[in-house]
Amino acid sequence: MSIEPAAGKTLLIIPAHNEAANIGRVLSDVEATRLALDVLVVDDCSSDETAVVASQAGAHVLRLPCNLGYGGAVQAGFRYAVRLGYSFGVLMDADGQHDAGCIAALLRSVQDGKTDLALGSRFLGHMEYQTSAIKRLGMAVFRQIASRVTGQRITDPTSGFQALNHDVMAFFAADNYPIDFPDADTILLLHFAGFRLAEVPVTMRERLSGESMHSSWKPIYYVFKMFLSIFIVLLRVGTHSNAMRPGNKTTQGESASHA
Repeated sequence: MSIEPAAGKTLLIIPAHNEAANIGRVLSDVEATRLALDVLVVDDCSSDETAVVASQAGAHVLRLPCNLGYGGAVQAGFRYAVRLGYSFGVLMDADGQHDAGCIAALLRSVQDGKTDLALGSRFLGHMEYQTSAIKRLGMAVFRQIASRVTGQRITDPTSGFQALNHDVMAFFAADNYPIDFPDADTILLLHFAGFRLAEVPVTMRERLSGESMHSSWKPIYYVFKMFLSIFIVLLRVGTHSNAMRPGNKTTQGESASHA
């Protein structure tokens, strides 16, 4: 499908690395929603036929010349959306874990202006699979940290199923964005920058096939890295070097007082 950017339009961003076995089914599920979405698959230098399958399924494909990692691929999608003037974006995984039927609910929360970022929560909705013990422990700890720092209940700070308005996409396109696991740290960054966040119940399933990026030893690295990233976000606030939302009247000093 061709993409003709215009104000008010929504771009579905799907980062993908070696997801040829899954991306076709994911795009078919998106098509079945009959939502007015432009679809962008960011192929993170896959060694399989991810780009070919996605293109044949009707998606626009942005092929990266080298592997940037999940966060790098997501940021490339945000930059694409901002450059072409999209008003809203939806971030969705390529492995089939995210139920396309939940996209509409996520979008409603940002399109009606109630929030800047709608975070899909499997704990408010349905979780149809089991994660590793260390990942569950990490999620529980980061849930407490995110809730305490933001002053609002955050049940699923590690969710990659999100809807965002243009301001959030522009913020992430221009500011530092994690290259591997953007989760609880980005929630805190958005909070301190003055953005509004809300959670929306969604359904998350087991990936259709293949290996998760959180498999093997990676959950250990994920937990360690996330603690470090959260510390850096809090340090930036404490030193008044945190990024601010354009037009936000809150001073950096006022933001730091909430850390």
